[in-house]
Amino acid sequence: MMQKFFNKIPINSRWRLAAKTIPLVIGIVLVKFVTHDLGYQFLTLNSLFTAIISANIFLIGFLVSGTLVDYKESEKLPGDLAASLEAMADEGLIIYQNKKTVEAKNYLLKLSTFSDALVNWFYKKETTNDLMSKLLSFNDDFLKFENQTQANFIVRMKQEQNSVRRMVNRIRTIRDTSFLGTGYAIAEIITTVLIIGFIFLDMNPFYESMFFVSFVSFILIYMIYFIKDLDNPFGYNKEDSLVEEVSLKPILDTQKRLKEYYVELDLVK
Repeated sequence: MMQKFFNKIPINSRWRLAAKTIPLVIGIVLVKFVTHDLGYQFLTLNSLFTAIISANIFLIGFLVSGTLVDYKESEKLPGDLAASLEAMADEGLIIYQNKKTVEAKNYLLKLSTFSDALVNWFYKKETTNDLMSKLLSFNDDFLKFENQTQANFIVRMKQEQNSVRRMVNRIRTIRDTSFLGTGYAIAEIITTVLIIGFIFLDMNPFYESMFFVSFVSFILIYMIYFIKDLDNPFGYNKEDSLVEEVSLKPILDTQKRLKEYYVELDLVK
């Protein structure tokens, strides 16, 4: 309940993970205080305990470095998708401006509809199968263009269509697949065991133990949340509630430009 309260507070995105972690840390500190008050602190600090902390930090660092690779690749995908959509639109606009055919007009309107569906797909309002079916339907338009333009223009549109298909599949893989799920599991297990150990750890003076328990617990829990957040850079819907999301601005800008072009050409009112 406390965590839901913190999540509802309007917070800058850079502090949202911290706000998500704080309720758990408060709960750990309260449990630590109760165990101290009841005299249940029976563990002592030794070198093995600190070695486990170091091993867990090393594991978390390894997971972060692995997820960063996918994240850096993901940053490029919206821009590449936007470029492919505009390239497909360029060829259709050339045909329409030259021939003024109904087929070219329908193709451009379908491309605009597809860009809307693509944005909805990122927000999980459109299924991947439906999006792929709409992308496949452009083949019918390419067939109709055989007598209206040069073959190399159609080849270019097919190449961009294939690029869009490849990037959508790549984004779906990144979004639906976790990097080393077993690595996450062992990191979570070690973090949980360490926090339990901190709760029953006898350190004097008590206020110092409370400080170290809260600080180390905050860092470990925060990093677990951070890795999970970083592992899916395309979590735009409310259910994912992620922070480190790749910007969709290139696609949104392309969507806006296409609509502006179509208004100028009187394709839409």
